[in-house]
Amino acid sequence: MGQPVVEINELSYAYEDKDVLKNIEFTIEEGEFVGLVGPNGSGKTTLIKLLLGIEKHKRGSIRLFGTPIRSFKNWNHIGFVSQKANSFNSGFPATVYEVVSMGLTAKVGYLRFYTKAHRKKIYEAIEQVGMSEYVNQNIGDLSGGQQQRVFIARALVSSPKLLILDEPTVGVDVENVNRFYDMLARLNRDQGITLLLVTHDTGTMTSYATSIACLNQELHFHGDAHSFEHLNDQELSSIYGHSVHQMTHEH
Repeated sequence: MGQPVVEINELSYAYEDKDVLKNIEFTIEEGEFVGLVGPNGSGKTTLIKLLLGIEKHKRGSIRLFGTPIRSFKNWNHIGFVSQKANSFNSGFPATVYEVVSMGLTAKVGYLRFYTKAHRKKIYEAIEQVGMSEYVNQNIGDLSGGQQQRVFIARALVSSPKLLILDEPTVGVDVENVNRFYDMLARLNRDQGITLLLVTHDTGTMTSYATSIACLNQELHFHGDAHSFEHLNDQELSSIYGHSVHQMTHEH
């Protein structure tokens, strides 16, 4: 592992008078694949919004690549893929190539032409997610899993060092979930991209992630995936606030 990519210290956050996050201490190092898990309403989405600068924290500190978030300017270092499957307009008239090219808008601008180097990066990003054969196909004609690959390519085209994914397998058919995680693991292993993935699928994540962070307002667990996998049902239930049974998956 390398230098810290994300450093969170004594972070608390509340909406009006309701505490959402309490005294979070959390570090993600370069090259990690972190699975962020926890029950609904546990603060996972809020934490992601804080890391992306969408929400502003008042208590504690956040550093990105060694820089306090309020001074951080290199947002191209961070890619984000949201839960798009349930909200994406399948009639949107754009090819895979065109959707991925949108990831360069911040660098190129809306009205400028793409150079040969830009086009090369677009094709490389599409290849990275295994979608080269669909480059000219309308994105609305693709399956949910294929569409998510395209949205990951859109995030990758700007060469981020950290990729944050919020429930990326929502709407992806079950048989393609492991294939999807295989692709993420390759990006982490072969491209060296640091990954933070929000998910409810704790069983599958232990087969892929290098570490697991379990959040329920407080950070109840942050350690290697093997240790998380071997938490007993009583320990998990105390974290989640209700009965939980650990399920593992073959990989």
